[in-house]
Amino acid sequence: MNRSFRCFARCTEITSYFNNVGAHIALMASQICFMLYWIGIIVNYFVRPRIKGMLFMVSPINTAVMSLRLRAERSTRDHLIQTFVDLDPLLTLLLTEDHQILYGRRGTGKTHALEYLANEVGNDSGLPVYMDMRTIGSSGGVYSDPGISLAERATRLLVDTLQAVHEQLLNAIMENSAGYDFSAIMPALDNYLDATAQVVVKGTVTKELSDQDRSTSVVGTSGELGVSATPSMKLGGSFSDSYESQTGYKRSESGVERHRVHFGALYKCLKEVCKNLKGKRVWVILDEWSEVPLDLQPYLADLLRRCLMTVSGITVKIGAIEQRTNFRIPDGAGSYIGVEVGADMTANTNLDDFMVFDNDQARASDFFENLIYKHLVSELPEGFLSSNKPSRELLRNMFTQSSSAFGEFVRAAEGVPRDAINILIFAAQQALNNPISIPHIRGAAKKWFQQGKEQALRDTRANLLLRWIVDEVIAHRQAKAFLLRSDQKYPLIEALFDARVLHIVKKGVSSNETPGVRYDVYSIDYGCYVDLMNTVKAPKGLFEASEGEGEDGFVDVPATDYRSIRRAILDIEKFEEAHTS
Repeated sequence: MNRSFRCFARCTEITSYFNNVGAHIALMASQICFMLYWIGIIVNYFVRPRIKGMLFMVSPINTAVMSLRLRAERSTRDHLIQTFVDLDPLLTLLLTEDHQILYGRRGTGKTHALEYLANEVGNDSGLPVYMDMRTIGSSGGVYSDPGISLAERATRLLVDTLQAVHEQLLNAIMENSAGYDFSAIMPALDNYLDATAQVVVKGTVTKELSDQDRSTSVVGTSGELGVSATPSMKLGGSFSDSYESQTGYKRSESGVERHRVHFGALYKCLKEVCKNLKGKRVWVILDEWSEVPLDLQPYLADLLRRCLMTVSGITVKIGAIEQRTNFRIPDGAGSYIGVEVGADMTANTNLDDFMVFDNDQARASDFFENLIYKHLVSELPEGFLSSNKPSRELLRNMFTQSSSAFGEFVRAAEGVPRDAINILIFAAQQALNNPISIPHIRGAAKKWFQQGKEQALRDTRANLLLRWIVDEVIAHRQAKAFLLRSDQKYPLIEALFDARVLHIVKKGVSSNETPGVRYDVYSIDYGCYVDLMNTVKAPKGLFEASEGEGEDGFVDVPATDYRSIRRAILDIEKFEEAHTS
């Protein structure tokens, strides 16, 4: 009995012990859960945002890059002046008093350069008259309306341009009014404005000559015979005839409509205005010339040649895309309407020739180093750059292995500042808090090519030609450039060049195999072959050629003369044969 009781008591103690342990465990578990609950709250509301911020933080440099403005017209003139990068001898050439055309594709910096020129002229006792041709006249596309005659469209354009010159010239005079005799200059400006109403473009298409002769004639006879007796008889008769004749001829001559520009007294009025400007030269700067319809450009150019360029106190500068210009047409009488490029106006400055990496690597690198620095320095925190060479310090902080990554960036830009800035923005978006690396550059270049260039090629045949060139030159030759004859025109090639998917890196290359024949070297855009980098299919150089007696080899920097360039010449006729519909 006692033994059974002791066993029962022992079991009770053990049960009580485990009950106490379970209670303690349950209490501890609840306490742990309570602690984890509050730890979760703390992490969620305080720690997690900081960790996320650390993971996705953007460096000050990349933040500044992503805030860059892409187009010059969206910036103030002060900002354009601060960010302008001169590339000798560009500004020296522009500051000459010669009438001049500044060529360059879209994005090469024409507006930037011309705005800077206007500022320099204004600071040097000149009167700049800067005009964006996209803003001339009324909206609605009246200049390109096919329902309006060429004569009327041209007249409207010329009058609108002359009135815009008057407005800008008046503003420039009022801003620099010291020393002017307004009693003389204001009547001269009024006379100039009145003279713009006399400008008209006239055309004749048909000449008609006519002559007519008319005559009327009447012929008549009458007679009477009578015999009188009782009884009597009378016999009589009459006859008459009349006719009318009309003869004539009409001759018409018709042919191609010929237009003439009549300027009235405009030249004399402009000369009188300039005579009262105390020796100050008027610089008429026309930007975005290529936005003027091609069929109207010769008439506007004729206005400049006859009325502005003949006045000794006026200099005319034009910014244009070479492939979208039409400065001159024949007038059918052995002369021409417009300006003769090279005679009336010089065209010795082309921005596409200045910054191609494969032409001069050091020059292109210096330009883009200064371009990045001048665009970013005002966006960075004060004191961020402290060395004696801040542009170099910026590159070291901005790029990994700055020399190689920056060199890849310059190569990807292909000499076009707007493309360079777009690639830089995309690369900064990928890098975030890290320096920009070569993979970032290549990914950004591919993205910009697909979004900014390839989609703009709306011509189906131009797209087909680009694909054919990539396959023929890169896939089969492992080159990134090719040669075409300089004396032949290729409209589709010009379209690809204008779209910045092809680039001219050298003009006038010759070979011993074809004496007297010159070739232009076209390189394929970096974005076309960026996927092949670091693969066995990557381009080995610009093109294959032989400079001496040795074997052919790949050229990295194009020269002028070669012994053999046969493998580098591209035969466009093969494309035409393969894609003839």
